[in-house]
Amino acid sequence: MRYTKTHKEETRAKLLDSSSAIAKKGGFASTGVDALMSAIGLTGGAFYSHFRSKQELFEAIVEQEMQKSCDMLAGNPDSPDNHVAKCVRDYLSSFHAISPEVGCILPTLGPEIARADPEVRERVERGLKQTHQSWRERTGDADAAWALIAQLVGALVVARAVESEKTRKEILAASRRFLSKTIPSTAPTKA
Repeated sequence: MRYTKTHKEETRAKLLDSSSAIAKKGGFASTGVDALMSAIGLTGGAFYSHFRSKQELFEAIVEQEMQKSCDMLAGNPDSPDNHVAKCVRDYLSSFHAISPEVGCILPTLGPEIARADPEVRERVERGLKQTHQSWRERTGDADAAWALIAQLVGALVVARAVESEKTRKEILAASRRFLSKTIPSTAPTKA
């Protein structure tokens, strides 16, 4: 069977997307190459035609997912319907808490990133600085921007760590209320 010219790139992209979801749900270090490849219907041996090592895949996941996480954390400041409060509400939602595979990389893979090579942590730092810049511009406060990022990520980690939905919702709601009191721009607007 002959493959299209773009088959390898398409398979690599599919592997990257699938591996990102698997890693964000169950951890990267604990997932083997065979499991990552079988998720897209291929054998473990085919992995090395797309990545030289599992570490290279991790770096690619961090690169791709960090941009998505930055977009999720800060949203699009140019969008007229993207008020700061909406970003906070969306990030600290029950859906985001129970769906790590489609969410921000920081609450799920943060500890693995912290142990990664300096190049990986530099990529994350660049992304966080972009997010910080966006929040700083919208809140008018550099300290509030860092605190907002930390509160969002930390609240999601804690919400995911509990078993009951009731407690998870209490954590998320309390975090949203706390942020609306301490960082006025995160408060919902009155219609």
